[in-house]
Amino acid sequence: MSRKQAYLCAVAGAALWGLIGIFVQVLYDAGFTPWQTVAIRAIFSVILIVGYLAVFKPSYLKIKLGDFPFFIGTGIISIVFFNWCYFTVMEEATVSLAVVLLYTGPLFVTIISRFLFKEWLTKRKMLSLLFTITGCAFTVGLLPAFQTNVSGFVIAAGIGSGFFYSLYSIFGKYVSSRYSSMTITAYSFISASLLMIPAGGLAGDLNKMLNTKVILASLGLAIIATVLGYILYTAGLTYIESSRASILTTIEPVVAITVGITLFGDTLNLWQVLGVTLVLASIFLVAEKSNQHSAESTT
Repeated sequence: MSRKQAYLCAVAGAALWGLIGIFVQVLYDAGFTPWQTVAIRAIFSVILIVGYLAVFKPSYLKIKLGDFPFFIGTGIISIVFFNWCYFTVMEEATVSLAVVLLYTGPLFVTIISRFLFKEWLTKRKMLSLLFTITGCAFTVGLLPAFQTNVSGFVIAAGIGSGFFYSLYSIFGKYVSSRYSSMTITAYSFISASLLMIPAGGLAGDLNKMLNTKVILASLGLAIIATVLGYILYTAGLTYIESSRASILTTIEPVVAITVGITLFGDTLNLWQVLGVTLVLASIFLVAEKSNQHSAESTT
């Protein structure tokens, strides 16, 4: 794969993650809750990811049993709860707000990494933190005049999505040197499914699943916005620096916001546009050049 093709793969993968709102909204219209939508994404995705690896890369499914607690961290503590918070903001507010608050994740990674891994808070990281906090404040309306139509619950859920999103990288860091990113993702979804199959609340609503639109939306959520997006992004990540790839993921919120505005009628005033710009800029600032690949998260 050429360098140009690698960049195109990474951008395409991140762009597919940005389409998630399309499929989630169909499931909401069918009467599913955010928690049930998390279950649908986890269950459909694990079938596809494990099926893909079993056929094409079976060696990627081999892990040490002692490492499974880390996958509980990436799968249940991170994926399940960041998705629930993320989908809740989509339901209660807008797709655009949900994706902007999700991108507080790097802020939490930076702070947690300082205490757990003794990573230095560089000037760029400090400026990135300032940009993220200020950008989110503008986006939810706390700045410039502390006038917001967003409830405290929605803001808390949005920040929670960023926090739990960040934990994927934290837990994943402990196993990233021993396993490929696809192995980490596969076992993260396996772990998530172990919780969501019995606790996802789908058993009582199986009749809703027997609907063409619901089945197509569920498959789209799993195939397009999860598995295919991840495979493309990972393929590109193999040939480019992870720091550069992380910058390319800024296409995800751009796509998500575009979907929110064009399909769901989301609106952004000038202050909110400034907030989105600051959050995107913070990602560029925090991405420092590295020759080693780290565990990457997926929305």
